Amino acid sequence: MGMIETFRSVVRFKPIELDATKRRLSTAANVDDLRRLAKRRLPGGIFDYIDGGAEDERTLLGNVKGYEQLAFRPRVLRDVSSLDTSIELFGRKLPMPFILAPTGFTRIAHSQGELAVARAAARKDLPYGLSTLATRSIEEVAAVSDGPKWFQVYTWRDRSLVKDMLDRCANCGYEAIMLTVDTAVLGRRERDVRRGYTLPPKIGLDTIVDGILHPAWTLDFLRNDPITFANVVGRKDDVDGSSAVELAELANNQFDQALSWSEIEWLRSVWNGPIMLKGIQTVEDARLSVEHGVDGVILSNHGGRQLDGAPSIIELVEPVAQAIGGQSVIIADGGVRRGSDIFKAIAMGADAVMAGRAYLYALGAAGEAGVDHMLDFMATGLERTMALTGCQSVADINRDLVTWRREPSDSIS
Repeated sequence: MGMIETFRSVVRFKPIELDATKRRLSTAANVDDLRRLAKRRLPGGIFDYIDGGAEDERTLLGNVKGYEQLAFRPRVLRDVSSLDTSIELFGRKLPMPFILAPTGFTRIAHSQGELAVARAAARKDLPYGLSTLATRSIEEVAAVSDGPKWFQVYTWRDRSLVKDMLDRCANCGYEAIMLTVDTAVLGRRERDVRRGYTLPPKIGLDTIVDGILHPAWTLDFLRNDPITFANVVGRKDDVDGSSAVELAELANNQFDQALSWSEIEWLRSVWNGPIMLKGIQTVEDARLSVEHGVDGVILSNHGGRQLDGAPSIIELVEPVAQAIGGQSVIIADGGVRRGSDIFKAIAMGADAVMAGRAYLYALGAAGEAGVDHMLDFMATGLERTMALTGCQSVADINRDLVTWRREPSDSIS
C-alpha cells in the first residue's frame, strides 16, 4: 500500500482528449510547433508557398534571427500584480499591440481561409488585414467579423478597380487601408519556381501523389468552392480572379510599376480614413512618408518574399523611430514569433507589430482553432515578458530594457 500511495502522490494521469484538433494543439508549445504541424498536414507545394521566401531566403531568416539578437535587461521588485497590454491605435483601444497581417490566397491553408482568421481576430478585438488578393471577399469577411478590419491595397493599373474596392470597404466598415509599396515586380520565390507552383495548383502526377499523402487537406480542398481572387472575380479584363493565374503574370499584368509618392494624394481623394504604407525599408522613405502625410509606416520586407538582402525588420525599427517617432504610427511587420518579440519591437520604438506567417502556420495546423491558439500564445507571451521585465503597461516598455547581442548593420542606421 505504501508504494501505491507514494506513486499516487507524484503521478496524475491526463484525461483522454477525444477532440482530435485539441489533441493536436496540445503538442504545439509555440509557433515553430504550429509550423511543424502545418508542414505535416499540408501538401509540399502549399507549405512551401506559405513558408518560403525570395531567392536564398536570407531576408526571410534574418527577420526571425534579428529578434534573437536582442537580449533583455530585466528590472525586478516592481509591482506587476496587474498588467495592462492594451494600446490605442487610430483612436481605437486594442487589447495588445498586434495586427493580423494581410496574406493572399489564405484558403490554400484551410478552406475557411480569411473567414476563419477574421473570426479569430474579432474574438480578440484585434485588427485583421484583408488582402486585395484574398480568397474571400470584402463583403464575406465583413459578414463574419464585427471586429476592426483593415484593407491592403495593391495599386492596379485600373484605378477604377481600386476605387471600387475602397468604396466597398467603406460601405462594410473597414477602418484603415495599407498601400503595399514593395511590389513593383514580384520577387523570385525559388521554392515556387522548383515546384512550378500556381494557384490553383496545376494537376500533375506529383500533385496527385502529394494529395494522397495529405488526405485531410485534400478532402477539405475538394469539398469546397474553387479558390478565386474573390475581390476581383467576374471582371472582364486580363485577370478576372476566376482562373488559374501564375503569380508573376498577375503582377506583371496588373501591378502598376509607375506607382509613386503622388499616389498618396489620389488615395486621399477616394478614402476617408487612416492610410498606411506597407513595405517601407529605409529611414529615408520613412521620412518621406511623414512628409507626404501618411498616418502609418509599416516596416516590412514582405516577409522576405521580395528582395533578398533587404534589412531585418527589427533592426530597422530603432533608426526609423528616432527619425519619425511621434509623427506617424510605426508598425513592425516580419519575423514575429513570440509575445517577447512584440515586447522587443515596442522597446525599440514600434507602436505595434504585424504578423502573417504565424497565423498561416496555425491555420494550416488546426484551422480556426489554431489561430485562436496562436493569438492566446502571443498574448500570454507578452504578459509574461512584461511581468519578468518589470512593466505594468505597454507604456512602461522602453529602450533600456533590451540590448543588442551584436550591433545591427550600419547600412540601416
